[in-house]
Amino acid sequence: MPALLSPRLLLLPLTRAVLERRLSGAGFSVPLPTPDGPRSVYFPPEWPGDPLPLFPALLAQLGGAQDEVDGTFIVVHRGNLGALGQLGVKGSVNAQGEQEIGYGLTPDARGRGYATEAVGALVKHLHGTGVATVTAQTATANQASGRVLQRTGFRLVGSGHSEQDGPLSLWAHT
Repeated sequence: MPALLSPRLLLLPLTRAVLERRLSGAGFSVPLPTPDGPRSVYFPPEWPGDPLPLFPALLAQLGGAQDEVDGTFIVVHRGNLGALGQLGVKGSVNAQGEQEIGYGLTPDARGRGYATEAVGALVKHLHGTGVATVTAQTATANQASGRVLQRTGFRLVGSGHSEQDGPLSLWAHT
């Protein structure tokens, strides 16, 4: 899977090495392939935040030779090569050509436009691969996440509910 680029960010594929290293402890550096060659990326102790409980399952899903989690990217600042968060697809494209995304940033990275930039790059990439509609869900209480989606061209298309997040807003980008 190729890295995705935006003005301030690299979106690097989430690798087996990163999953294994994070599961063994917090606050670390790992050399990763970038468009400029291998570079050491720093992962702060709070990375990746909420997705951490999913890491054992992601690691278990990787087949023998598969080294990257399909459709999942590490958000890395191009200037200091620090990991700011993670984003990617949730499942496969459905029969209607829709694919859901999810994203999250470390607390220190929030409020600086990084999520908008990263989501925009991912949406452009997905549409370029033939995904007709990119969808997302946000907790209605998470107004900042809704603003990220609005800024990247998503439109509110409905509502829902989850046990974990309560009331949800459903979004779509075509």
